[in-house]
Amino acid sequence: MLGTEFRTGSPVWIDLGSPDTDAAAAFYGAVFGWRFASAGPEAGGYGFFQKDGRTVAGLGPLTEQGAASSWTTYFRTEDVAATAREVASAGGTVRAEPMTMGEATMAQFTDPQGAQFAVLHAPGGLEKASEDDTLVWVELHVADPAAAIGFYRGLFGWRTEEMRTPGMTYQVLSIRDGDQEEGSFGGVAPLRAGQDDAGQDDARWVPYFAVADADAVAAAVRGNGGTVVMPPANVPDVGRVSWLADPAQAVFAVLRPDPRQAA
Repeated sequence: MLGTEFRTGSPVWIDLGSPDTDAAAAFYGAVFGWRFASAGPEAGGYGFFQKDGRTVAGLGPLTEQGAASSWTTYFRTEDVAATAREVASAGGTVRAEPMTMGEATMAQFTDPQGAQFAVLHAPGGLEKASEDDTLVWVELHVADPAAAIGFYRGLFGWRTEEMRTPGMTYQVLSIRDGDQEEGSFGGVAPLRAGQDDAGQDDARWVPYFAVADADAVAAAVRGNGGTVVMPPANVPDVGRVSWLADPAQAVFAVLRPDPRQAA
């Protein structure tokens, strides 16, 4: 499962671009108990969501004209500039050229099917993962999963394993090195156009946060001005899952993993 010992292709960071960072900090504080810590006046409003004093995500203002609020997943790479060249040559788009900030170098991209993601090379990353109220999984929803897997395998060397689920075939993603099951961190699912009214027919990476009670979190989201995109439901051999959106319509999901799944 997703951890904090980052290797090539690992999810190493996530952050939220929001039109109102104060409102976003208040919302996620109410839902997950996160506290927001500013990175300082030179950071342009960027800062860190923390749980028990450890960083679990980033938060900053929207920087691209016309951009919608969304969560971005960053994957570790050893060479950001080389990855940017590979993205462009494989049909993706470089939305933000490689930039260096202190010891970290990052770039932002859009894959050939329209899902946005980023890469990061840095000494560290998220300080907590796969615990309650932290990132536990990332999931790509695209129209052509096979083509997407080929694109990302070319960038990161990811391995896949097919998993049958009700109504579709799901591909579990693992980093290229080590035990495949231990290195799993996410999945790829086929896009189902028009499945709801909250933009779910857009290609995207969706972050999943582990929770102790998916129903309670869904109620907290609704009570704090967010939207329950998909009500909590049990997924066999996975757990209890719900898709949600914050008041600015940034989509995320929560998972109460097995064996704690409700009956």
